[in-house]
Amino acid sequence: MSLTRTLNKLDRRAFEAVAEAHLPGFESVLPTLSRAADNSLLWFGTAAAFGLSRKPHLRRAALRGVIGISVASPIANLAGKHAFRRKRPILDLVPQGRRRWAVPTSHAFPSGHAAAATAFATAVAMEARPRISLPIAGLAAAVALSRVYTGAHYPGDVLAGIGIGAGAGIATRLVWPARPSVSHVVRTGGVECDSPTITEDGQGIVAVVNPDAGPGPSIADTIGKQLPAAEIVELGPDDDVASILDKAAGRAEVLAVAGGDGTMNAGAQAALKHDVTLLPIPGGTLNRFARTLGIETVPDAIAAYRSGCVTRVDVGRVEQPDGEDLVFLNTASFGAYTELVDRRERLEDRLGKWPALAVAATRVLRNWEPDEVVIDGRIRHVWLAFIGNCEYGTRGTTPTWRRRLSDGRLDIRLITTSGPSGRLRALAAVLVGHLRLTPGYSAWHAGAMRLSAPEGRLRLARDGETCEVQPSVVFGKHPAALQVFCPV
Repeated sequence: MSLTRTLNKLDRRAFEAVAEAHLPGFESVLPTLSRAADNSLLWFGTAAAFGLSRKPHLRRAALRGVIGISVASPIANLAGKHAFRRKRPILDLVPQGRRRWAVPTSHAFPSGHAAAATAFATAVAMEARPRISLPIAGLAAAVALSRVYTGAHYPGDVLAGIGIGAGAGIATRLVWPARPSVSHVVRTGGVECDSPTITEDGQGIVAVVNPDAGPGPSIADTIGKQLPAAEIVELGPDDDVASILDKAAGRAEVLAVAGGDGTMNAGAQAALKHDVTLLPIPGGTLNRFARTLGIETVPDAIAAYRSGCVTRVDVGRVEQPDGEDLVFLNTASFGAYTELVDRRERLEDRLGKWPALAVAATRVLRNWEPDEVVIDGRIRHVWLAFIGNCEYGTRGTTPTWRRRLSDGRLDIRLITTSGPSGRLRALAAVLVGHLRLTPGYSAWHAGAMRLSAPEGRLRLARDGETCEVQPSVVFGKHPAALQVFCPV
């Protein structure tokens, strides 16, 4: 009990010191900020702004922040306050001008405002870049200070709230592992890579643009303004994408490809064939390859080109007996996922990508029977199969990010269960990709994998595009084969 009394005395003295302090310029700012954070409106508004930004890392930050608040607030405001029942501070020492809040009827310990603010700031720090996360952290600290400065809480209440909020923010990683903003790549300054000549106006660049790959302003116009000497080729709806990219790479020193991951896949194949440097320009919905490099916008891509910073990354390959090999930058899949992709593409113009994915997954897995295949000499009945180019960081059969792009490994994951429960697990694996699903889920890493279909038909999805392949193939790697631009 003596320790508790000592802590209470220290807490009250700290409160009195803050109450008697005069902070020029903050007399009106902190009380206003405190009110803005009521019911977490400040943070929900910030999350909404992030969501409207169209920047993937901000959208992830917004969602993680809201999850963090939804965990921290009940712990602080319901469990904590009812457990400790500490009375609010006496306001005699607080100047009248700061008391711009209605006296709460709830207990003081811990501070719900501080918990929500810290949870949001911690969650944002896991996803957003420092130029975003540091101002949010400063804003959260100001909200925490305002609760003492206005007389709403003792410092101990706020410190407890900060602890709860930090724990809640970190705990979001249990259900949604944090994605690194940029994959680790070995950047070279022309030592290991044959760096192309960099020009201010883009001389030597041939940019192939898929205008239907994604929403937003014209990518071709942006490239034309920033790099006026670049040759720009816009794809039409009936064009042979592979043929156009092959010809473009043949006359380019730098092949710029603007589109989604399917277009980027074809661009990588052309760049490999002609040994030119690839400049990925995100123009699709997911843009997994470009985003893994740290290129999230067209200006990011142009800045990467002008920096002259290049690296070499692994490319996955699918070897066929007839010698017509295929490549993949992100993932290759077989099983129910190929049919799911075909159905999603037919629905997404009407429903949008993610609703179409949910509907397609439900329809396909409702009646789908596992494929009988032979993997490395062993017969398996496969619902879903995922082969990743390099090791992925999240669990489950649909992981989304990688820490490295040049580790020489394939990341192989399967769901091989059968029966009604197997369908439910397969559906959950598609919709909630980071969960480790058992039984029937298996995963391993290898340099190669042999696959054959006894029934003689094998269909693959590579980087979101489906195709027929020969019934016997070998998945392998082209280690450090593709030279690409990356941000400094």
